[in-house]
Amino acid sequence: MKFAAYSLVAALVASTTAAFTTTGYFARPSTVLDARRPFISGNWKLNPQTRQEAVDLAKEISDAVTSDTPDADVALFVPYVFLETAMEAVDGKVQIGAEGVCPEMAGAFTGAVSASMLKSVGVSWALAGHSERRVIFGESDEYINGQCLKLIELGMSVMLCIGESELEYNQNLAGAVCAVQLKKGLAGISKDDMSRVVIAYEPVWAIGTGKVATPEIAESVHKKVRDILADIFDQETAEATRILYGGSVTPESVDELMAQPDIDGALVGGASLDAAKFGRIINFESV
Repeated sequence: MKFAAYSLVAALVASTTAAFTTTGYFARPSTVLDARRPFISGNWKLNPQTRQEAVDLAKEISDAVTSDTPDADVALFVPYVFLETAMEAVDGKVQIGAEGVCPEMAGAFTGAVSASMLKSVGVSWALAGHSERRVIFGESDEYINGQCLKLIELGMSVMLCIGESELEYNQNLAGAVCAVQLKKGLAGISKDDMSRVVIAYEPVWAIGTGKVATPEIAESVHKKVRDILADIFDQETAEATRILYGGSVTPESVDELMAQPDIDGALVGGASLDAAKFGRIINFESV
């Protein structure tokens, strides 16, 4: 399987990084050997509805991480109000991140949450650029870039989401759309900073629709994304950057997706609200 080739990736990158540092269950130094370590993540969106439901779900998901689980990073991106609750519930076995962040640090921004606020409660990861934030809330590439820059500035990490609409995909524009979103979203981020960045490719037409890009289609776009990263930075950085697939990932689809050479993990929506389903995704099998 592709994950056995970590040493090849390490050989391509000359310096060590702090790509993903957790505490408790997965506590260990993080180096370039982790650069393409599998990363399974869940995005709870506007769910669940109560604190107790969040506690129960987080605990059940963390229980799915055992000594038999594939050697992978596992994270949950949860609503702001459940961040500390979820962190307590998972007891260090799962990383907890925020679903977004405001690029401003302080001031008259009612309802906003800053990166420094997140960091102060122990959060080190946040999403940026999810299609629902782009489409429903009107976040621009410039705003998303501001989020990425602020998180990096504070020593935190970001999962930058990119992806095309169904119309754009049908017009063979997936690569072009991803190139624009990547180049604008990563503006001002250095090669060294990329150790704190994960890319999540989410075709908009597959989010919450039940449609899943075939493993071959997903792999083809992931390869394009890696080529774009090589154009922005260099081949070494492109090879070291983890690119996840998101879009109606299920227990039935995860194994074939994870077998693709350029797919390094998954950003899971609906299935992350079902502990049994997400547990199976965390415990993906080689095919």
